[in-house]
Amino acid sequence: MNEIILQKQKQAIEILKEQNIDMWLTFVRESASIHDPVLDTIAGVNVTWQSAFILTASGERKAILGSLDIANLKDAGTFDDITGYVQSIREPLREFVQKHDPKTIAVNFSKNMNLADGLTYGLYQILLDHFNGTPYGERLVSSENIVSALRGRKSPDELKIMREAVIITLEIFDEVGKFITKGKTEKEIAQFMTERTQARGLTVAWEADSCPAVFTGPDTAGAHAGPTDRKVEGGHLINIDFGVNYKGYCSDLQRTWYILKDDETDAPAEVKRGFEVLKTSITKAAEALKPGIKGVYVDAAARGHITANGFDEYPHGLGHQVGRVAHDAGPGLFPAWEKYGDLPFIPLEKDQVFTIEPRLFVPGHGIVTIEEEVVLTDTGIDWLSQRQEELMLLR
Repeated sequence: MNEIILQKQKQAIEILKEQNIDMWLTFVRESASIHDPVLDTIAGVNVTWQSAFILTASGERKAILGSLDIANLKDAGTFDDITGYVQSIREPLREFVQKHDPKTIAVNFSKNMNLADGLTYGLYQILLDHFNGTPYGERLVSSENIVSALRGRKSPDELKIMREAVIITLEIFDEVGKFITKGKTEKEIAQFMTERTQARGLTVAWEADSCPAVFTGPDTAGAHAGPTDRKVEGGHLINIDFGVNYKGYCSDLQRTWYILKDDETDAPAEVKRGFEVLKTSITKAAEALKPGIKGVYVDAAARGHITANGFDEYPHGLGHQVGRVAHDAGPGLFPAWEKYGDLPFIPLEKDQVFTIEPRLFVPGHGIVTIEEEVVLTDTGIDWLSQRQEELMLLR
């Protein structure tokens, strides 16, 4: 993991040059309790006192932190140029910044991306105090574009880990498909998947109370809700949203089954039609995906196919980026809704990993949803997950 961090630091320096940013300053304190996600990408440690992790467009990698935090950073091996302090970070921080005299300093706040918004308001005020009497407080800009590019552009090592995470996730989906039977509750199914994850020495990709999320039948809770005591019955569609955290990277996939009634040998026509409409919507999105396109148009391709076939539109974006967390930073396959801010309109880039996850409701049966993972290539996409091509039938 520390080798990947060093790779990402080099990548970040190139991004600074590309975006014409002189310096990137990540300013944190007590990061174990108020954690800036950027630390996992560029440092690999937590700190206690006010600390500055700095990368410059000229290639310098500087850490300034409380003296008792130095040993952990040296052990991590992610920074060589380390300055410690006892009483105050102000002087060493000002000295380093003044030496470089940056025209722009990107810092860790953002209006659009939670994973680029680790700087609390109070700490921001402290940073301004440190720069009082200098011009640098007026040169601060958001680092969101840096974070977006850095988290989004997956390295070959990152993609290798993410492919392995997807394989493990699909193995667990295969196992739970053999476990699901009529009478099982959503909670029992979720517990089985949790145990299969733990047996591999792994954790789930997001909060354990809703990963996996299990939904059976037509009267389920909305997406992101946790499993309940609702039982699997014949005639139900059952879908599961699940991922694992593997070597610091997450997967995020969904699969759908139909539970046959005692007198059925196949799913009803309306269920099969819903599945085919959903599957085709994923294909249309995949055909639209390529570097340079804006996510809003990819969402429209899938959303438009679903509504054109008489189903209500899904109440969320078509897909998000995946990486160190299941819902990673940066642009997504989002509609032009206010809650997504500018993110639907940012051109997509090669090596970004996205989910494609439309859904639709079949009255009397439940939700049909599939979630796949893809990575953008030079001209289109590569599937990280093996697609669900057929509606899986269970007794």
